[in-house]
Amino acid sequence: MTTFDDRESAFENKFAHDADMLFKAESMRNRMVAAWASELLGKTSEDAAQYVKDIIRADFEAPGPEDVIRKLIADLDGKVDEETIRTKVQELTSQAQRQLLEGDPS
Repeated sequence: MTTFDDRESAFENKFAHDADMLFKAESMRNRMVAAWASELLGKTSEDAAQYVKDIIRADFEAPGPEDVIRKLIADLDGKVDEETIRTKVQELTSQAQRQLLEGDPS
C-alpha cells in the first residue's frame, strides 16, 4: 500500500467512526429527552417506554433535531415553552456526546 492509500483508508475509517458516534449520540439524546418529556407529561413507565419509541420515530423524519423539537413542542404544549425545549435538547445532546467520549453509555 502507498502512503496515499493508507491516508485514504484512515480518512474513511475516521468518517465511519464519526458517523457512528453521531448516530449513537443522537439516539442517546432522544432517549434522554423522551424520559424528560415523559416525566413532564406524567406518563407511566409503560407509556414512557412507548414515548421513547415515538421520539425515535420522529427523529427519522428529517436530518437534525428539528423533527424531534417539533414533536416535543406539540406534545408539551402549555407545559413548557419552545425556548425551554430547545435548551433541553441542546443540553442533552451535549451530555450524550460527553458520555460517549468518556465511554459511559448510560
